[in-house]
Amino acid sequence: MKIFPAIDLLDKKVVRLYQGDYEQQEIFGDDPVAFAKGFEAKGAEYLHLVDLDGAKAGNLHYFDIAQQIAEQTNLFVEVGGGIRDEETIKNCLAAGVDRVILGTIAQKQPDFAKAMVEKYQEKIAIGVDAKDGQVAVEGWLEKTDAEAFAFCEEVVSWGTKTIIFTEISRDGTGEGLNIPLYQKLNQLNCEIVASGGVASLADITALKEIGVSSCIVGKALYSGSLDLIDVLNAAKEDVK
Repeated sequence: MKIFPAIDLLDKKVVRLYQGDYEQQEIFGDDPVAFAKGFEAKGAEYLHLVDLDGAKAGNLHYFDIAQQIAEQTNLFVEVGGGIRDEETIKNCLAAGVDRVILGTIAQKQPDFAKAMVEKYQEKIAIGVDAKDGQVAVEGWLEKTDAEAFAFCEEVVSWGTKTIIFTEISRDGTGEGLNIPLYQKLNQLNCEIVASGGVASLADITALKEIGVSSCIVGKALYSGSLDLIDVLNAAKEDVK
């Protein structure tokens, strides 16, 4: 299983939010490149980087940080947060970013997102953030009328290779993952990246048992409730 340690950026600092609430943030440091290098030193191969300021404002704020991480590590780097136009996608990919995440724009301008998926294939992931079963956009600040699973089905029909699915109500809470939900999502014909609420190694094992191939781990690493080396080892173990 692929493990994506998460770095969320707000005011250029590494933070974690509680349930996506910008007013409930915990700051862990001001050197995201050092965090990325630290994850790599522990054996990580993948990184999930989110520009929270960009997600709220609608344009990528921290391109320079993404570029530095791509240049200074060998990590597979995926970046999301405020990416709403093709020029930004091109710039990210040219800077060494491996995958660009389209979130709000996929829901608000599906024709654009579909065109980007068709053009850039596996280099585009669609981020689906769910709140009470509905898709949330604009940095999780706005809940739409779109039902999350139905939207995932639509996204797959575009030819999307990867969906990053986050349950906002669990993100940053340490409650654990909604395994039945991911079991349902995993029936879709695309890679599902589970995100939001990983609390224990049992979450990793449960995802593996249902065949989910990728998982984002955030606050548990920063709080110390999980150690990245243990997570990576659990991800490699055969399911009994």
